[in-house]
Amino acid sequence: VQLQACGGGLVQPGGSLRLSCAASGSIFSINDMGWYRQAPGKQRELVATITRFGSTNYADSVKGRFTISRDNAKNTVYLQMNSLKPEDTAVYYCSADVADVAWRWNRYWGQGTLVTVSS
Repeated sequence: VQLQACGGGLVQPGGSLRLSCAASGSIFSINDMGWYRQAPGKQRELVATITRFGSTNYADSVKGRFTISRDNAKNTVYLQMNSLKPEDTAVYYCSADVADVAWRWNRYWGQGTLVTVSS
């Protein structure tokens, strides 16, 4: 299973970016998908998660600014980021809890995409 993330880049404070992450490979089912981030010198932290039925969970620091969504038919998760702040600067990683045909579950990670918020 591979997760390919894209959409990062440089944006000014107050701007917007949309990240996407597509899962491919031997996938029988996907449960939770999510986004995490790691800023320089800090530990990886949860940004947002979404269940296969659309229930969402957000870190307090991004509530009201970020929106997570998914397209189950495309095995893809999105993160719409608005009102970006310099403290949102980090490498963003997507994740997916994937079952194979034997219903064995594993969490897979994307390669990370850099988001830089700076003027």
